Amino acid sequence: MVILLNMKYTIVNGKENFILEEVEHLFTEYFLDYDYILGDYAYNKLRLKGFNESNKKNVKKVNDIKYLDKYIKEYCAYGAKTFLLKKENS
Repeated sequence: MVILLNMKYTIVNGKENFILEEVEHLFTEYFLDYDYILGDYAYNKLRLKGFNESNKKNVKKVNDIKYLDKYIKEYCAYGAKTFLLKKENS
């Protein structure tokens, strides 16, 4: 479990790719609205992307967690190291 901006997150997968200091540097309040945060490394640079549960009101396809694999395939560098964080309910 990690804490980012006073919110608890569980590392769902890719724990070996998770570097807390790098995530803390990029993580802003913008990401607090998302249920999941995907981190991917391309060319040794970390990118973060937020996703929500499919049943959440006003969820868009681009941020729907059920399309996570498609997003990774289409928008992440081939073979990129990734990790997925899930926000814990308070």
